[in-house]
Amino acid sequence: MAAVQRQDADAVVLVGGKGTRLRPLTLSAPKPMLPTAGVPFLTHLLSRIRDAGITHVVLGTSYKSEVFTEYFGDGSRLGLELEYVVEDEPLDTGGAIRNVAGALRADDVIVFNGDILSGADPAHLLTTHRKEQADVTLHLVTVDDPSGFGCVPTDPDGRVTGFVEKSPDPPTDQVNAGCYVFRREIIDSIPHGTPVSVERETFPDLLAAGAHLHGAVDSTYWLDVGTPAAFVKGSADLVRGIAPSGALPGETGESLVLSGADVAGSAVVDGGSAIGVGASVAAGARVEGSVLFDGAVVADGAVVRDCVLGARARVGAGSVLDGAVLGDDAAVGAGCELVTGARLWPGVTVPDGGIRFSSDV
Repeated sequence: MAAVQRQDADAVVLVGGKGTRLRPLTLSAPKPMLPTAGVPFLTHLLSRIRDAGITHVVLGTSYKSEVFTEYFGDGSRLGLELEYVVEDEPLDTGGAIRNVAGALRADDVIVFNGDILSGADPAHLLTTHRKEQADVTLHLVTVDDPSGFGCVPTDPDGRVTGFVEKSPDPPTDQVNAGCYVFRREIIDSIPHGTPVSVERETFPDLLAAGAHLHGAVDSTYWLDVGTPAAFVKGSADLVRGIAPSGALPGETGESLVLSGADVAGSAVVDGGSAIGVGASVAAGARVEGSVLFDGAVVADGAVVRDCVLGARARVGAGSVLDGAVLGDDAAVGAGCELVTGARLWPGVTVPDGGIRFSSDV
């Protein structure tokens, strides 16, 4: 394997959000720390930053900030040097970026949103930024249906020409992918200690002032994992090798079963499912495209499809869960049905047959 070229750049990862769309999973841990394909989600991003030759990473934290420091420490275990800057009050994206400025060292800074799973190459984004001598380079991805996103049109040379809000008739299929390369001076110019949105304020203001905003456009893998459905898809895509990562704790394939998990010989685990440490899947059960946190239990004959089971959550014999989320220590009794959108809060127990969405027994 060729040696990685060291990049003279800093990375910033914004991980301060509360992850409300993923509740109840985020009641106990920040979204970037949720087990995803066998490791905390953030580990996959940090591995890609490291593999791009960037070693100094600043995490902009807020919600449950201590969880990050307890797990990652100084970053040496990943071959990184991590620093942490805590955001005491919500500052939005621009304010959060400005808040970490005191920890930065390099002239070029690549900023990542901590809830995006992406196939973009950070080293290529840096190279593009430097070649174009841009003030800010925005990673843009092309999507099949851009009507649900704000669009970012560019001219033939790749310069950003505007920022267009969601529209039923968007002018381009290029959307903001939540990753940016800044010249350090631009970060220093963002107002300090006040909420600022880079998407709605900083970038449009820079464009109006004549700054060079460049669009690095590609069609690589890209997914915002902020909802339960997207979270299970992202984990499954990592397990199956559809989404890239240097941190998968095993070979890619139809399932990832961590050491210490117990899967019965007659059970079926597929669709990119990830089975955590100490979790168990009993005889005749089927787990498809799902994430089981450490210690979760799926009993005999149960079906768990496109679900997330929190730590030590339990699914009773013969129950069917489809698109459901169980919080830590939640329990679903035997013979239940939970369908798309069902969420069970931590520690809640549903008795045998307590929830059905069909009349059969």
